[in-house]
Amino acid sequence: MKFLKYLIIFAIINFSALGIGSWLMNGGAQGAWYLQLEKAPWTPDGWVFGAAWTTIMVCFSCYMAFLYSKRPTRKVLILFIIQFVLNVSWNYIFFDQKFITASLISIALLTMIVLAFLITYIKDLKIKSLLILPYLIWLCIATSLNLYIVLYN
Repeated sequence: MKFLKYLIIFAIINFSALGIGSWLMNGGAQGAWYLQLEKAPWTPDGWVFGAAWTTIMVCFSCYMAFLYSKRPTRKVLILFIIQFVLNVSWNYIFFDQKFITASLISIALLTMIVLAFLITYIKDLKIKSLLILPYLIWLCIATSLNLYIVLYN
């Protein structure tokens, strides 16, 4: 029962992050600024981003519910809050402010926080740690896309 309660809470927070991030995108991937950028050849089609983030947030919500059920600590919450802020702010930094180098730093830090979750809590969660891998893999891809934009624009 505790897991289900935490799952609902983390799902609401994580999907709220997606909503807030989208709101802060100022036209996002459909905006003229983004469309004119030189993008990496491996940039996925637009629909992939929505499908990926939905899958990621479902998995990450489960991961956080399992983790917080096992380790309801201040450290877990602080890491989660930092992850939340970096996740949401990237959209604003990249799309709204068009600070592509600052957004690269932001997404690199976000990737390190997600990696820190994996490394720090793998002994606690064991096989359930696989639930954070979609997030980590996607962040590696997104970081490479952001880096390409920094290098070629």
